[in-house]
Amino acid sequence: MASLEQADQKVVYGLDIGTRSVVGTVGYMNDNQFNVIAQAVEKHETRAMLDGQIHDIGKVGATIRKVTDKLEQQTDIHLTDVCIAAAGRVLQTVRTTYEYEYPDNHTITDEDIYNLDSAAVEQAYSEFLKKNTSDLKFYLVGYSVMHYYLDGYQIANLEGHNAGKVSVELIATFLPDDCVDGLYKACERASLNVANLTLEPIAAMMVAIPDRFRMLNLALVDVGAGTSDICVTDDGSITAYGMLPIAGDDITEIIAQHCLVDFNSADEIKIKASHQDQVEYVDIMGLNKTISAKEISRLIKPKVEEMAQKATDEIKRLNGDRAVSAVFVVGGGGCVPGYTKAIAKDMDIPEERVALRGEEVMKNITFLNNDGIDKDSLLVTPLGICISYYEEANNFIFVSFNGTQTKIYDNGKLQIVDAAMQAAFPNEDLFPKRGAELKYTVNGKERTSRGEPGEAAVIQLNGKPADIHSKIHANDIINVTPSTAGAPGKATIESIPEFKTKFNVNVNGKSVEASRYATVNGEAQTGYYDISAGDDVKILDYNTAAQIAELMDITITEDTVIIVNNERGDINTPVYENFKVEFKDQEDMIMDYYKDFPSADEMAISQANEESYENMDYEARLRTDKDGQLSFDDLPDDDGTYEKSESEDAEPEVVRNILAHDLHIIVNNEAITLHGKADYIFVDIFDAIDFDLSKPNGRSIVTTLNGSTPDYMQPIKEGDKIEVYWK
Repeated sequence: MASLEQADQKVVYGLDIGTRSVVGTVGYMNDNQFNVIAQAVEKHETRAMLDGQIHDIGKVGATIRKVTDKLEQQTDIHLTDVCIAAAGRVLQTVRTTYEYEYPDNHTITDEDIYNLDSAAVEQAYSEFLKKNTSDLKFYLVGYSVMHYYLDGYQIANLEGHNAGKVSVELIATFLPDDCVDGLYKACERASLNVANLTLEPIAAMMVAIPDRFRMLNLALVDVGAGTSDICVTDDGSITAYGMLPIAGDDITEIIAQHCLVDFNSADEIKIKASHQDQVEYVDIMGLNKTISAKEISRLIKPKVEEMAQKATDEIKRLNGDRAVSAVFVVGGGGCVPGYTKAIAKDMDIPEERVALRGEEVMKNITFLNNDGIDKDSLLVTPLGICISYYEEANNFIFVSFNGTQTKIYDNGKLQIVDAAMQAAFPNEDLFPKRGAELKYTVNGKERTSRGEPGEAAVIQLNGKPADIHSKIHANDIINVTPSTAGAPGKATIESIPEFKTKFNVNVNGKSVEASRYATVNGEAQTGYYDISAGDDVKILDYNTAAQIAELMDITITEDTVIIVNNERGDINTPVYENFKVEFKDQEDMIMDYYKDFPSADEMAISQANEESYENMDYEARLRTDKDGQLSFDDLPDDDGTYEKSESEDAEPEVVRNILAHDLHIIVNNEAITLHGKADYIFVDIFDAIDFDLSKPNGRSIVTTLNGSTPDYMQPIKEGDKIEVYWK
C-alpha cells in the first residue's frame, strides 16, 4: 500500500479515459515546466466505451482502478483526486458577446472580470436553451474567452483599467448529462474524486498549440478511437470546438471484417501495420494468416479519406467556411497512413502544413523516468489533461438548491447566482421585479411610466442570510424565496412635463400667464386625472376664450362680445401664445363706436350751417369749396358787393356739413357701421354684410329688428339689433 498522500506531495493525477484505452499520468508543475513522475496504460478488455461514451460504467471503472494501482506502485503515492477530460458526439457550443456599462468611470477588478464572464456564460446558457430541441439535459463543461473589450477596443487584460463600458466575447461548451455522469461514476467506482474536468480538445491544445501560436489561424484534430475532437484558433484565442463520431475504431472494424478476427485482434493488426511490413494473425477459424501493411493501407484507404474529408469539412465550417493555414494532428487514430495527406488535399494546402505533433511540442515537459516512454502524439492529450488542472481548475460539485440536489460546473469562483442558473431558477425571480409598465401617448408620441421595484429575493446559505454573489462550495444548502413585483407604473396629467409649462396672452390690454389644458381620448381632463394604459393624451397649446375668462374671473353673458386678435370670436375660439383677447359688453361696443360721433354742440352748429346754406343765393352757393366748406367772408355785403379777405391764403373758419352720417348697428351679434347716407332703411344692411341673396342656403330668410319682424323699407336707427339668417 502506498505510504504517501497525494495532497501532501502536491502532484496531479490525469486520466485520459479513451474509447480503447485508459492512460494515466502523475506529475507536478515547477517553474512553468511540467514534470512527469509516472505513466501507465491499460486497454479495455471489452468495448465498454463507444464513440467516447461510457456504455459499461463498472468495466470502465475497473480499468481505471488498474491504471491507478500501477501508478501507485510506481510512485508510492496514494492517489485520491483525478483530472479527466470529456468527449462526446453531441458537444454543443455557443458563441456570445456580453456588454456591461458602468454608471461612472470604474476601475476594473478581478471580481469585475469574473462577474463579466459569469454574465456572458449565463447569457450563452440561455441562448443554448432556446435553441436546444432535444430532451437531453445539457451541462456547461467549459468556456474559452476569445476577446475582452474596453470602451469598444480589444484588450488583452481588463484588470486595473478605468472603463465606462466593458464586454467579453467567449465560447461556452455543453455536453449531455449522461456523458458527464458516466465519467464521474466510473471514477467513483475506482475510489477517485474528480478534481478537474476539461474538454479533450482543450487538453490537447494546451500541449500541441502554445499561446504564442494562437495568433495564427490553425486547427487541431485529436483523432482517438471513438471521436475526432477539433479545435480552431485565430487572433490569439480558441475560436471554435467541434467533435466527429468517426475515428480509429471505424478503421479497426474494417480490418476485423476483412481478416475475420475479433475487435481487439483487429486493433493489434492496425497498430503493427504502422511499423511492420507484414503482420501475422490468427482468425476466428484458428488459421494462421499474414497480411501486408500495403494491403491494409489499400483496404482502409476509403475510410481514411472519408475521415479526412469529414474533418476538413468540420474545420472549414468552424472557421467560417474557409480553410485554415495549418492543421496539427494528435492521437493514435491520426497515425494511420495517408490521413494527413488526405486532409492537406481536401483543405487545399501544402502537405507540409498538415503534421502529427509529438515530441517537438513537449519542450516544457520533463519525463523523470524515460524507461519505455514514446514521446509521440498519443501522449499529447493525457499530458494536456494534467496541465489544464493548473490553467483551469474546473470540476463539478453538488449543492442543495431549494431542496433539489444540483450539479454545478466548478470554476473555483462559484456564487449562488451560478447555482440558481444551473437549477433553472428564473433569473427574474432573483432580482426585484418592477411592476407593469404604463404605456400611453402624449401628442401622438408613445410614453412609458415604469413600475415600482419590488422586493429582492430572500436568500439563505446554510441557514444564514446571503446574496446572489455569496461564494458557494460543495454540499452547501441554498434556499431562495423568489423576489416580488412592485406597484404598476402610474402617471397623472400634471406629471407630464409639457403640462407644467405656461404661456403668455394679452387680456384686455394686460399680459397674463396662462396654464395648459389637456384632453384624454378627446375629453377634457384636469391635472389630477390618473392616466390609464392606452390613453391618448393631448396637451393643448392654446386655451379657449372661455378658459381665459375663467382664469381672469370674467363672467361671460349673452351681451359679452369676445374679440380675439381684432376679430369677433366666441367662447370656443382658441387663444394661442401671444394672442390678444378682449371681453366687452355690447353697450360698451356701441359707446366705442359713438366716441367719434359729433357732440350736441357740434350738431347745433351743423344744423345752423345747414339752414344758412339753404338761405344762400345761387351765387354764394357757387362760392362754396369742393368739400362743402363755406367762407362767410365771401358773402355779399349789405350793398350787394363782395369784399375779399386780407389774405387769399388765410385759413377760413370752417363749419362741417353733416347731412350724410355714419350709422352704428349690431347685425348677427357683430358691430356694423353704415356709411354715406343721411337716412338708412333695413335693406341697406345687405350692402354691409356678407349675405348673398342670390345663393339660397335654406327655404326662407329670417330677419328681425330689435326682436320684431321688420319691413325691408323700415327706417333703422343708431344701436339697432338686427338678425338675418337662412331657415
